[in-house]
Amino acid sequence: MGKEITYKPFGKQAILIEWNAVISEVVLNDILSFKYKIENQKKQSYTDLIVGYHSLTIKFKDEIIDFKATVKELKSIYLSVNFTIKKDNFIWEIPVCYHPQFGIDLQEIAKKSELSIDEIIELHSKTTYTVYFIGFLPGFLYLGGLEAQLFFDRKPNPRLQVSKGSVAIGGKQTGIYPSNSAGGWNIIGKTPINFFDVRNENPCFAKSGDKIKFTPVSLGEFYQLEQEIEKKNYSISKTLRND
Repeated sequence: MGKEITYKPFGKQAILIEWNAVISEVVLNDILSFKYKIENQKKQSYTDLIVGYHSLTIKFKDEIIDFKATVKELKSIYLSVNFTIKKDNFIWEIPVCYHPQFGIDLQEIAKKSELSIDEIIELHSKTTYTVYFIGFLPGFLYLGGLEAQLFFDRKPNPRLQVSKGSVAIGGKQTGIYPSNSAGGWNIIGKTPINFFDVRNENPCFAKSGDKIKFTPVSLGEFYQLEQEIEKKNYSISKTLRND
C-alpha cells in the first residue's frame, strides 16, 4: 500500500497525500489509520486533517519550510507500528420515508431502471453503507455501497431547492441533504434526522469509517419521529462496529 501513495504540496501550508484513485474500504481504512497516527504523533503541528475517497490533506499551522523533510517524517509515521490505533466506529440506523410525497424521483427511476418502486426501496434499504467522508455541505455524508441496479445519473439541470433531509441517488452514490440547498441528485425519500446541528458538541454525529443503515418508515411514522426530534425525545439508534 505504501508504494502507491504520493505526496504533493498543496499551497504553502498543506500537503495532499493520495492513494490509488478507487473507492475502496481497504484504501479508506489505510487513510484512517494514517490519520489516527498523525493525530497521535503530530498534535501540535497541524490545524486540520481532511479525508477524501482516496486522499488525506494535512493543513499545517505554519508554512512548510522543507517539503522533503516533512514528507520523510510523514512516511515514517505511516510505517510506524509501535502503537495500536483504536477508534470506535458505529452503525447508525436512519429512518427514511420513501412515500411519493418525499420520493419525487422514484417514478422516473423506476421507469428508466425497469424496477418497481418497492424493488427500489428494498434495494436501497437492505444495504449497509460506508461513510467515506463529509463534504459539499456541512454534514453531507458521501456513502459507498450502493447497489449497481440503483446507479442513476445526476440530473442535467439541478433543482434550485432540495429539502433538508432528502435522501437521494447521484451516479454511483447515495446521500442525505443535511440542509435546504440546490442539488442535482435524484430524490427517493426523506429522513427527519438532523445530520448537522451547530448546537451540538459534535455538529455531525457520523464520521469517516462509520456505517449507515436506512430503515423504511411510513408517512405517519415520519411525522411522529419529526415531532419527537423537535422535542429532543429521540436518539438515533447505533451499534458499535465489530468488524
